[in-house]
Amino acid sequence: MLFIQVVLIVAVLCVGAVLVRSTAGERHQAVRRILLGVLVVLAVASILAPGAVTVVARAVGVGRGTDLLLYGLVVAFLGALVSAYRRQRSLESRLTQLTRRLALDEAEPPALARARHEEAS
Repeated sequence: MLFIQVVLIVAVLCVGAVLVRSTAGERHQAVRRILLGVLVVLAVASILAPGAVTVVARAVGVGRGTDLLLYGLVVAFLGALVSAYRRQRSLESRLTQLTRRLALDEAEPPALARARHEEAS
């Protein structure tokens, strides 16, 4: 049981580390695609040989294969949650920058604004 606890704690810490590091770039995209491919292969393997999941679970100290799948899904969910949070923060930042730029581009020059104000008075 100790082995799986260490593995799960390391996995959760890795997800936490993703919050700290930058995710922009081709390397991040490549890692993401590789992990997705591994996930697909493992999902197909668990469907074709469900007993193998139980064997792996017992080998790492978990009683049942379903529990191992649940632990894996929790870690994957945390990773997806972190990714969505970072993406949302990035989009909000970009929207703020664009809004500021648009406001500056559409702002009236001070001299023109004074002239209009004087005409109206």
